[in-house]
Formats: sequence, structure tokens, C-alpha cells
Amino acid sequence: MEQRPPIIINRLDAERLQRLIDNALPHEQAVANLLEEELTRGEVLDPEDIPDNVVSMNSRLRFTDLTHGREMVRTLVYPHALESVDDAISVMAPVGAGLIGLKVGDVITWPLPNHTTVDLRIDAIYWQPEREKQYHR
Repeated sequence: MEQRPPIIINRLDAERLQRLIDNALPHEQAVANLLEEELTRGEVLDPEDIPDNVVSMNSRLRFTDLTHGREMVRTLVYPHALESVDDAISVMAPVGAGLIGLKVGDVITWPLPNHTTVDLRIDAIYWQPEREKQYHR
């Protein structure tokens, strides 16, 4: 596997994500395993210490799927919020799990369930809870 860029994860997000991983359903297990790898390798910081260029949970961001040439604007959410946010992508979706903790400008090669990979680049973060001092969102 290619070297992944370093990531930073909000401590509260890490705790919530670990609960999701621990309770993953069988069809979510592959993504849960990848997400757990990311949590293990990530630098975990208190919410107040998260830089404003890092993708955290509930961040609204623009990213590009370089493999397929598609630019998207999405809000990274927990699965339970998927239906209540218009442009949501779940952190338990294959692509969503690859976004957490990346910084603007980072590119990651991320595995997909069909045994292929996708190259994702973070282009911008339009809204981030920590930047808005919403530390417990």
C-alpha cells in the first residue's frame, strides 16, 4: 500500500468513531477496518487544537476524485445524520472514511470495496466545527 499522508483527528471524533467501528454491522466491516487503521495512525488532538485546514466530522469540504475526474462538495457526517444533511457523505461510506483527518492539499490513495483504489484530493474546507468554536458538534 502507498504511504498515506499524516492525519489529525479530533479526540471527541475519535471516541465517537471508535464506537461506530465497535458496533459496525457485517456489511460495514471492511470500511470499519479501514477507519480503525486511520484512527490508529492518526494524531489525536483536543478539539480546540485542531488546525482549521483539517477535515473533521461535520466539516463541509470540496474534494476531487482524481481517478474519475470528479469534484464534489460534501459534508462529512456520522451515519445517523445522513438523511438530515443535503450534501452528506457518511464517514462509514468507502470514500467518506478516507477523508477524515486530511488537510487541504493532501492526496490519498484509498481502497474501495471492488478491489480498486481511488485518489482523493482535499481542495477546500468551507465549514469546520472547530474553526467555528463548536467543539462538541
